[in-house]
Amino acid sequence: MTDKKPKNVFKQGPIPSEFIGESIAKHQTKTSIGAHNIFLGQVRADVIDGKTVSAIEYTAYEDMANVKFDAIRESAFEKFELTCMHIYHSLGIVNAGEICLFVFVSSPRRKVVFKALEYIVEEIKAQVPVFGKEIFEDDTHQWKINN
Repeated sequence: MTDKKPKNVFKQGPIPSEFIGESIAKHQTKTSIGAHNIFLGQVRADVIDGKTVSAIEYTAYEDMANVKFDAIRESAFEKFELTCMHIYHSLGIVNAGEICLFVFVSSPRRKVVFKALEYIVEEIKAQVPVFGKEIFEDDTHQWKINN
């Protein structure tokens, strides 16, 4: 039994589209893959009690969250015939319209990636201690979003 430390899945701030594109491009050399599926969680400009969300500030119990992410990853590899899986979640402030969660799965077959991705995202939402605090357009924290 090894004492391998779980991978740190957290990225400070939003997950850039360039990072997502590069992740996809890196898989072109893996010719045993026949299908990829991607989930991108994006911050919505919800209206709550008449106030519009301009951003979400994400915090987490990072060590515990990374252990949970790792357990979900291992469980998904046991349940589904996956070739690759990548999970990244934001910490800190992510503005409305920006990406806060990126899950990328690959398999030889397309039906597997659909089922696996749904399983992974639902497990993340149910198990991982990541917390989001809404920041509203008229909030006194507005300066943190733009600076």
